[in-house]
Amino acid sequence: MPSERYRWETLEALKGSSKGQLSYSRDWLLRGEDILEGCRSPPKLSSYSGWVLDRVISQSLQETPLSRSSTPNESIPPTDDQPLSLAKTTSPASQLRSSPLSSAAPSETKVAIHLMVLPSKVTEVEGCIWMYEEVHRLKGKEGLRQRQEQQEQVVRAVSDMASEQLKRFDELKELKQHQEYQDLQEVMEKSSREAQGQQEKLKEEHRHRAKILNLKLREAEQQRQRQEELERLRKEEEVLQLNQQIDPNYRHKDLPRIDLSGFSNRGNQICGLVSGLIRTTSERGFPTQVDVANTERALQEMRGLISSMQQAIATALEEKRKREEEEERERQKELQKQEQLKAQTPVPAQHPRGKEQKEGLQVKAEESTMQWYQQLQDASDQCVASFSGLTDCKDNQVKNIRMDLQKAASIPVSQISSIAGSQLREIFDKINNLLSGKSVQSGGRTVSVTQHPQGLDFVYYKLAEKFVKQGEEEVASHHEAAFPIAVVASGIWELHPRVGDLILAHLHKKCPYSVPFYPAFKEGTPIEEYQRILGYQVKDSKVEQQDNFLKRMSGMIRLYAAIIQLRWPYGNKQVIHPHGLGHGWRWLAQMLNMEPLSDVTATLLFDFLEVCGNALMKHYQVQFWKMLLLIREDYFHRS
Repeated sequence: MPSERYRWETLEALKGSSKGQLSYSRDWLLRGEDILEGCRSPPKLSSYSGWVLDRVISQSLQETPLSRSSTPNESIPPTDDQPLSLAKTTSPASQLRSSPLSSAAPSETKVAIHLMVLPSKVTEVEGCIWMYEEVHRLKGKEGLRQRQEQQEQVVRAVSDMASEQLKRFDELKELKQHQEYQDLQEVMEKSSREAQGQQEKLKEEHRHRAKILNLKLREAEQQRQRQEELERLRKEEEVLQLNQQIDPNYRHKDLPRIDLSGFSNRGNQICGLVSGLIRTTSERGFPTQVDVANTERALQEMRGLISSMQQAIATALEEKRKREEEEERERQKELQKQEQLKAQTPVPAQHPRGKEQKEGLQVKAEESTMQWYQQLQDASDQCVASFSGLTDCKDNQVKNIRMDLQKAASIPVSQISSIAGSQLREIFDKINNLLSGKSVQSGGRTVSVTQHPQGLDFVYYKLAEKFVKQGEEEVASHHEAAFPIAVVASGIWELHPRVGDLILAHLHKKCPYSVPFYPAFKEGTPIEEYQRILGYQVKDSKVEQQDNFLKRMSGMIRLYAAIIQLRWPYGNKQVIHPHGLGHGWRWLAQMLNMEPLSDVTATLLFDFLEVCGNALMKHYQVQFWKMLLLIREDYFHRS
């Protein structure tokens, strides 16, 4: 029951009080003493009895079904300094009398009356306990409220801190995004500037190439016009010569006196026609197809006229020959008669006159020079024969190896130019590694001469051929390119002497004047083949123009003059130059000992001295100045 529960609570409270610390004795019952004898006092109502009674009655009424319709008001317990009559307006006794509890169960009424008649000390203790519980509950409620307020303050502080951190995080995030945007913008601007610079560089290269192409086109056009002009002049001269031959005043010493006036008249008419075509062409600036066709017809007619005249002359010559034979026979008869009549007298001895040998310059090169030239050509032919298995093989894999080796040997040499700068050492190392058997990168592929047994000889030959071709093309167009090409070639020559021999063989074959020697015409040699031996390029039975020929010869001589005076700066200084200034002095001396050729000798001497003259002057000093005086005072007059 609830009352028992409250009693136990009361006992627990009493147990904790000073009076609840009772001493226990086992002899109390034996002696017949009452345990609570000392705590008994005369029954009287405590100042807390009204509050306790209201509390008990209210709980009893709540638990009783009869009390559901009416609930007594709970009163506030009085304090110690307040009288019991002031605690509640209505006393518990009057409430008991006026409430429906008077007709309630007798047991509950007894409980209430029993509580009311409890001793005042017990009632006071129970009231204190109930008041302590109430105070403790109010303190707990106040503490809970304070803790709720503290918790709310903490929550607000945490919320403010979280908001501040979130705000700071947003600011940092925004700052980071702004920084990233600036970095990205700087990268994009840098990329844009680089792309613009690359585009400007490509435009400049394009303009430079376009300029070169325009110059080449202009040169080709000038050559074409010059060739057409020369062809026109040749035809004109041929017509004039033919007309001169059929002139009646023109007589050959062997021709008989025959009448050629008919041929002469027709020839004059054809010459007049050709002169009119030439005048018309000169006014227009260039000949048309009709003009060329008319000129060709006139030339053919003139040739036919000459053929007819030659037939007439041949007939007259035959008749003259017959008359001369008859006259010769008559003369022989007369001489025989005179000899028979002539007395036998001694003939006086005739002293032979010594032939005056005219001293002059040589036409052929020295024998030792020609032997050296032939040895180099034989070495070149042997090198070609040594890699014939690589060049003649039809296997695709071998073809790929051959192409890779040729690219690896040719591309680095092609990259050498007057603006190569610091790339020369990289190019030199790449060529040297290739010739040393190491692997190099070419066209995105790994290449090595060890991929084929004949690979090294093939690379030797192609590398030497490419060096000479650079002199023939690059140096001929840009004279300043001779020095970077020569310094790389000299360094490779020093480390790989066979390359140097092949360079000389290629150079002598394309430019025989670098030996020097002038190839003589051998009977039975075709004209085109002889022109190739002289160094001319012949394509489709057409020989290149003289100025283009001199330009190529000039480029190769300039390269040769640069090689003999330059050395690779990173090589061994104690090793002598494999083909130094001594060979240049020998070339110059032999060149001056040979008869000069028109255009060729003057061009080659000028190019050689312009490139190598300063080095020769520093090395030979007075002897070089004597050589220059010889050229000025003696050699110029023979040109």
